Amino acid sequence: MIPTLRKHLTVALGVAMLLAAEVSAAVAEPSRPSPADQLRQDTEAIHALGVSGVQARMIAPDGRQSVAIAGSADLDTGRPVSPDGYFRMASTSKTLIATVVLQLEAEGRLSLDDTVDHWLPGVVRGNGNDGSRITVRQLLQHTSGIHDDLPGYTTPEEYYQQRYDVYSPELLIARAMAHAPDFPPGEGWEYSNTGYLVLSGIIHKVTGLPAHREITERILRPLGLDHTRWTGAAHTLPRPHATAYQLFGPGFLVDVSDQVPVDHENLAFVTTTRDENRFLRALLSGRLLPPRQMAEMKRTVPVSAEVQQLWPGGRYGLGLAERPLSCGGTYWSHEGGDGGYITLNGVTDDGTRSAVVSMSEARGDTFEHILAQEDAASTLVDHALCGPAAHPNHRKK
Repeated sequence: MIPTLRKHLTVALGVAMLLAAEVSAAVAEPSRPSPADQLRQDTEAIHALGVSGVQARMIAPDGRQSVAIAGSADLDTGRPVSPDGYFRMASTSKTLIATVVLQLEAEGRLSLDDTVDHWLPGVVRGNGNDGSRITVRQLLQHTSGIHDDLPGYTTPEEYYQQRYDVYSPELLIARAMAHAPDFPPGEGWEYSNTGYLVLSGIIHKVTGLPAHREITERILRPLGLDHTRWTGAAHTLPRPHATAYQLFGPGFLVDVSDQVPVDHENLAFVTTTRDENRFLRALLSGRLLPPRQMAEMKRTVPVSAEVQQLWPGGRYGLGLAERPLSCGGTYWSHEGGDGGYITLNGVTDDGTRSAVVSMSEARGDTFEHILAQEDAASTLVDHALCGPAAHPNHRKK
């Protein structure tokens, strides 16, 4: 009887020690915040930098959404930020343009190897610019070498003087043609808004409709993105929306909400965090492009050294940026910034997890402020895409 008792005691002691070790480990390892709590913390961290208003939305693989807001939608009234507020989509619309171009390629109506001159003869010409050497692919990838010379404001006085100016695409392209190319086509990378103006012209030439009409018919309506719309040369946004601020320097925080986008052909889309998430998820899950065109969109090249400071390890495909995740792998995005609104976003490769954060203040007075705002928003996106599945208590919307 004694050996049997000793055996049972030994087993019991071993189990007790194992349980004690597990409890000790659980106590030693701090519990991770839920996805919703993490989103709130990251949103507050952006606000703590001095950004006036922040709204963020993430969607987990099971479709459950978490929303967080911080700061104020209006510094004069203290009005809270709306989680469904409109903001200017800005350069995220380049992904819309690229998607339409690739749809046309899938339909056999154009080729990525077509030259600019094939569709728009004589438009890209002068000072070393040569549309016969630049392809549609290079325009999409920012490897065309076309120099950017868009009008813009750097002081409050310039903002008030220029905010209602309307520029035609032809004038903006002509401004670029007054400069020599940044590099020969295909031999470098430099972000070019003008290149996407040329792409919009190609879409118009191929289809007979303006690019914004094709985007509406091919993407927005089929996906039911009712809160994404092209506003053209209008200088206001739909309601609700946060007041947009631009920091020009200490003591110079200016309401810049009221303005016409410089490139109103491409940059005049407004949207919400809900719609932007839905668009990115639909794109990466294969709802908008056939597999071959999706693969072309994901063929990336390194970005410039300057942009690498903002996107460490980032690469650029056809209207879509690829960035590394801290948990391994990469995600796809295209941020946008215009008229005081700065928006970062991200979606996993399979389109099952996404996040969008929109900030209603551009702290663009110093590179340090720009980098801090970019890093804090990138951290929010990374946490959202790397986090566990949505907490069961999250409300499905």
